[in-house]
Amino acid sequence: MKAYLKEKILSQPSKMITYATFISDALYHPKWGYYIKQGEKVGRRGDFITTSNISDIYGRIMAKWFLKLMKEYDLPAKICEIGAGNGRFAAAFLDEWSKNTSELLQYFIVEESPYHRELQKEILPIGEQIFQVENLEELKPFTGLVFSNELFDALPVHVVEKKNGTMMEVMVSVENDQFVEKYVLLENNDIEQFLRESNLTLAENQRIEIPLAMEELVQRISQMLERGLVISVDYGYTDEEWMEPIHRDGSLRGYYKHEQVHNVLQEPGEMDITSHIHFDGLIRSGEKEGLCFVSKQRQDEFFLSIGLLQELEDHYDPNPFSEVSRRNRAIRSLILPSGMSSLFHVCIQKKGI
Repeated sequence: MKAYLKEKILSQPSKMITYATFISDALYHPKWGYYIKQGEKVGRRGDFITTSNISDIYGRIMAKWFLKLMKEYDLPAKICEIGAGNGRFAAAFLDEWSKNTSELLQYFIVEESPYHRELQKEILPIGEQIFQVENLEELKPFTGLVFSNELFDALPVHVVEKKNGTMMEVMVSVENDQFVEKYVLLENNDIEQFLRESNLTLAENQRIEIPLAMEELVQRISQMLERGLVISVDYGYTDEEWMEPIHRDGSLRGYYKHEQVHNVLQEPGEMDITSHIHFDGLIRSGEKEGLCFVSKQRQDEFFLSIGLLQELEDHYDPNPFSEVSRRNRAIRSLILPSGMSSLFHVCIQKKGI
């Protein structure tokens, strides 16, 4: 991967590429990309953990919730999960669904990674009621629920910074056989438009990530969805929060063996690269494309609102080593204000309902 990227950079007339291009290759190159190649990413033996992999209760409570929504909004029993990882969420969702209704559920997984598609096949009955597709366009027109967990934070982003009163785009170059940052005058009209619409005015030496790929994906989701709900779970900030001094260095980070890496230019293809998403930008992009904003809640508050606490009360077991007690501890970790869920938000959008 390093040799490929260096050759790509040095072949450019400017000897530079955007951060978005660097991240796109580091994560999604068809041969060497982090998410594409073999190797465990999620869990104790991987590089990071997600709330959907803490316990199967996540998938189970969402299955019960969607069953209610399906009846309320007269939606078909169809769900599209974008980026399903190891398939644990889907497995829990399907198992709980079958326990609560006899209605046949069609579960579509949009997954680019060949590695993750193989993991999913190990625990899911692919081809019976679960179908793997490589892109959203294969599902057009779709009616039902579109779900993603930590999808948008893994998309490529551009990076801009204010230097000497001037907006600059931070580029990636090569010096002494190492990847380094270079500054060029910001001339990307799409980035400038995003900053204007977000009303983001950077302070001197402040940098921020610009998610043009997020806008493109929102457009593709809306074009695929004819009628239904879009549930996006991720971590990020509002436009107002982005302007707080604590975020002046941006949020671009790498994760390797559960350790945070601040320099994402080192070891491309070997670690996860992520950034906090622009929630207001996600909502605005949706409104432009016909996805009407419904709500945004912290994930722990969302879980409480859809009945997760009831699951805890209904399944008490005094034995601390029992399966039920382990499950209840997982539930508490998802609803306690100090737990992992407090870092995430659930954004709900709708179309045609």
